[in-house]
Amino acid sequence: MQTPFGKETYLYWYEIMLLLRRFEEKAGQLYGMQKIRGFCHLYIGQEAIAAGTMTALRDDDNLITAYRDHGLAIAKGISVKECMAELYGKATGCTKGKGGSMHFFSKEKRFFGGHGIVGGQIGVGAGIAFAERYNGTDRATICIFGDGAARQGILHEAFNMAVLWQLPIVFVCENNFYAMGTSVERTSKVLDIYRLADAYDMPGDSVDGMSCEEVHKGIERAVRRAREGGGPTFLEIKTYRYRGHSMSDPAKYRTKEELEEYKEKDPINQVLKTIMENNFATQEQIDMINEKVKFEVEEAVQFAEESPFPDDSELYKDIYADKEYPFITD
Repeated sequence: MQTPFGKETYLYWYEIMLLLRRFEEKAGQLYGMQKIRGFCHLYIGQEAIAAGTMTALRDDDNLITAYRDHGLAIAKGISVKECMAELYGKATGCTKGKGGSMHFFSKEKRFFGGHGIVGGQIGVGAGIAFAERYNGTDRATICIFGDGAARQGILHEAFNMAVLWQLPIVFVCENNFYAMGTSVERTSKVLDIYRLADAYDMPGDSVDGMSCEEVHKGIERAVRRAREGGGPTFLEIKTYRYRGHSMSDPAKYRTKEELEEYKEKDPINQVLKTIMENNFATQEQIDMINEKVKFEVEEAVQFAEESPFPDDSELYKDIYADKEYPFITD
């Protein structure tokens, strides 16, 4: 069986998706034990978007997303230990225990959140892309939001500006069909969300979000266009979350049959099938990856458990930037 990608890519996809799945399963378990408090939105089922996106990007490209951010943050390079500690609200977390589940962040990894306001990251993402264009870099910015956020007014304002100024940005709608619990069919007559790009003369496309291959190809095309000065692209990546909107959501608005239908297309199983059919790894090697991932998650939990809570002196720190932005002049 011929594959469009090589052995290393498929093994990376399998390991990173498995890591994201096991991290989120553990986070859900710890939430039930009240080790993790507040809001918690799990990425289970959507892992192919994170995996396929990362293989299409450079390390120095920017990524910004919504509050369902654990998987994307880990895939972008933030350590599992830092992410778990942040869920615990510990000082060793990626935002020093101040952000929690919805506000992961890393300047070093160019991961700019984790935003709790629905659609708030769309304008910020356009601003990041504007800074890159102003400073003359060839970095691309990936701005991810959900189908619910596609109803926000800021999307239209950001789309208009991005096209007008030809910003190097890829807008990505992770369409898992239910927003916070209301289906796309009940909120819009335009069911193909990518068609919103037509009003701004912006290239738009629909992508299978259960396939790492299709996600990679879609992101790669859009990023190349951004780097070459072709401006923004809008991708609707159709995916499915296996859990509810958040830990408090029983997801009674969908049928068990629908959920099982999507699980049959599980991206981890699809990639594993390709690996085994092409002899990219033996069962022993797969078992080693499974054990490695299990140990990494367990180690992260221990790290979070043993880490201290933030000191009271940290309360007012990290609120304002210490210096002016480089693209603002007198």
